[in-house]
Amino acid sequence: MRFDVLTLFPEMVQSHCSYSIMKRAIDAGVISVNTVNPRNFTLDKHKKVDDTPYGGGAGMVLMAQPYVDAYESVEKQENSITIMLSPQGEPMCEKIVKELAQYDQIVCLCGHYEGFDERIREIIKPREISLGDFVLTGGELPALCLIDAVSRKIEGTLGKIESAEDDSFSDGLLEYPQYTKPREYRGLRVPEVLLNGNHKEINEFRQSQRIERTKARRPDLLQ
Repeated sequence: MRFDVLTLFPEMVQSHCSYSIMKRAIDAGVISVNTVNPRNFTLDKHKKVDDTPYGGGAGMVLMAQPYVDAYESVEKQENSITIMLSPQGEPMCEKIVKELAQYDQIVCLCGHYEGFDERIREIIKPREISLGDFVLTGGELPALCLIDAVSRKIEGTLGKIESAEDDSFSDGLLEYPQYTKPREYRGLRVPEVLLNGNHKEINEFRQSQRIERTKARRPDLLQ
């Protein structure tokens, strides 16, 4: 899986990918994460990528030319998709993450300031995805969330692909509660069923916990 991220702040993306599971996946060649800075494509000697909005209003709007030229510089694979991270997009969920994991390449467009000149959308025609009904300063954090979530679905990213199969939302339910040593801490004990070695009973216990936890915290998922 290859990720190409158009961003004015490539250091934000590169820093996140330099740690933990993401770094191991990159080092192992399971995924690659590349950054492209639209500032390198501006025709302005001051590397200007934004300007005041036509019609008036606060803030600055990202100009079409640097972003479109930066996007067109990225070599596209045959099985590729382009994502614009935007609060106007469809909310990211497990279903979308699984869909995106089927591609060989994802190109991410990260905005800033008051957003994109609308002609960027019209020319590139990306799929728009949002983290939720709120606004962030830029698209880098949503892009990193997308890359992290999708990477977990790629075999070789996690130690065992099964590690992702019991994650929350993997089959519509929240994850069951987890425990590790010691067996007792501040009077709270690990459930005995997890200690008896009976895998059938353990699986039944965990499934019942997933249902109860989902019913209590996210009843909308059960519907």
